[in-house]
Amino acid sequence: MCCSFAFATVSGQEEQTSSPDDRGYIVRVGDRVPAFSLTDINGTKHTDASLMGTTYVLQFTASWCGVCRKEMPHLEQAVWQRFKNDDFVLLGVDLDEPRDKVADFARSMAITYPIAPDADGQVFYSIAAPKSGVTRNVVVDKEGRIAFLTRLFETEEFDAMVDIIDGLLN
Repeated sequence: MCCSFAFATVSGQEEQTSSPDDRGYIVRVGDRVPAFSLTDINGTKHTDASLMGTTYVLQFTASWCGVCRKEMPHLEQAVWQRFKNDDFVLLGVDLDEPRDKVADFARSMAITYPIAPDADGQVFYSIAAPKSGVTRNVVVDKEGRIAFLTRLFETEEFDAMVDIIDGLLN
């Protein structure tokens, strides 16, 4: 299954429609990240506009996801602890769970990066197709363009993501 794209300009912003790729993504590297607004468990609001000029990763996760749980300690150490002082944000986006459950999940995983509930999945479904699996990372550059996409947790792809982030920041 490959890719069909259609782009239209609406009020000066790109809008895209595409069929999912073989990993369930409906966005591609080079696309502008879809508009989003999330409030993390500490009450800080994060939007695509507020993060413009910052390199960031949207890390899609859920408490029930075993692969997510396996990946999160690596994200904490190899990504967040390494880059958090470099005009970088790692934002966990918890799919379809309420704030209290997300807060408990973050505590149990001992993560220090911000995490926000995506209670209705609006942000997730602007990035990936329904039922395509939650474990994914979307690396976004300072111009708001998608620079790298991961799916599941594979060491080689994870290491490539870290290299991409490092390159975007240096």
